[in-house]
Amino acid sequence: MAPKPSSQQGVVLLEALIGILIFSLGILALVAMQAVAVSSVSNAQYRADAAFLANDIISEIWVDRGKSLDNVNSYAVSAGSTSWQPAKNWTWKVYRKLPGSFENKPDVVITDPPEGGKQVTVTIRWKSPEAVTVSNHVAMAFISDP
Repeated sequence: MAPKPSSQQGVVLLEALIGILIFSLGILALVAMQAVAVSSVSNAQYRADAAFLANDIISEIWVDRGKSLDNVNSYAVSAGSTSWQPAKNWTWKVYRKLPGSFENKPDVVITDPPEGGKQVTVTIRWKSPEAVTVSNHVAMAFISDP
């Protein structure tokens, strides 16, 4: 017949089980923090790409504005749709760089402010694979007549 465990051995066993539980919870918390860190880095990369793409189209408009700003309105993009080839090329860059941007199309809105010149508002939207909501980046620029 096996000897009966003493109550002191039961306490030591309980302490060991509680120690293992606390250690396991700590490891799970570290794994969860790592997942959040990876997600944050991905989101930061998408935001940087969106900022770069917005500056890309604004720079192209600035360089190709034409005499008396004749070419600026050609760069308008509404829900990803445009007939101007340079603007089409830019929308395809957005689709290639940002996940979910084809379903959430970019816009380039061009207005005539009362001061003269043109105001360009670029809105880029994307949805990262792990995200619940759509993210966006908005950039505004004023294009003046040279």
